[in-house]
Amino acid sequence: MFFICLFMHVGRGLYYGSYTFLETWNIGVILLFTVMATAFVGYVLPWGQMSFWGATVITNLLSAIPYIGTNLVEWIWGGFSVDKATLTRFFAFHFILPFIIAALAMVHLLFLH
Repeated sequence: MFFICLFMHVGRGLYYGSYTFLETWNIGVILLFTVMATAFVGYVLPWGQMSFWGATVITNLLSAIPYIGTNLVEWIWGGFSVDKATLTRFFAFHFILPFIIAALAMVHLLFLH
């Protein structure tokens, strides 16, 4: 339901041309990606087969980034493969990201008004 409201908000912004206010729009896009990241790390936390392979596939996509991709993936994994260290890191990300989202939402509203 939350994502439906977010997508409706983005759609309204596109319809009314809110993307012309670049600062507000860019903070909103960063906010959207942060919310999606929080949902992803929350999806991994049950640590079933779907969660494990979801974490493996999505984090491996980051290895396509030139120069820093493989180092970034190893940092996120906490080693050379998805294991307990990855789960611990994802739990920490899942705890920290809502505070970052709240701060970004305040900045988004600050730029809006």
